Amino acid sequence: MLVYQDLISGDELLSDSFPYKEIENGMLWEVEGKWVVQGAIDVDIGANPSAEDADEDEGVDDQSVKVVDIVDTFRLQEQPPFDKKQFVVFMKKFIKNLTPKLDAEKQESFKKNIEGATKFLLSKLKDLQFFIGESMHDDGCLVFAYYKDGAVDPTFLYFAYALKEVKC
Repeated sequence: MLVYQDLISGDELLSDSFPYKEIENGMLWEVEGKWVVQGAIDVDIGANPSAEDADEDEGVDDQSVKVVDIVDTFRLQEQPPFDKKQFVVFMKKFIKNLTPKLDAEKQESFKKNIEGATKFLLSKLKDLQFFIGESMHDDGCLVFAYYKDGAVDPTFLYFAYALKEVKC
């Protein structure tokens, strides 16, 4: 199994169980998330409740919760939305922090293509949800989620160059 860690914070953000598609010249990975139900499972064991206790629960407090698989699996923490100015400030800081962590070949490609990826994200800014890794590291990589037209499940966007592949 492969896990993808944030190069800056070290947080696990994705694994190979979630297939991705490269977009924006390989700068971004697009990953489909799914809403899943966790918690209470109604199991019919064929028994009938006794007549006097028919309306009472037997003290079991099962709660089912709907979560997005990627957010739950990697314990992503939702962040407040950014306006355009805040996003540009974040991107400048992110580029400054990430570039030295890349090898020379990747640095060149990153510098060449990050502007296009930034413009792509800016065009969707009002529709994006922002997430950060479990450690909530200030300089960590953001993960973005949005709903494509008519979709019921979110699509996640990752900065491909900010992820380090680790074998488990």
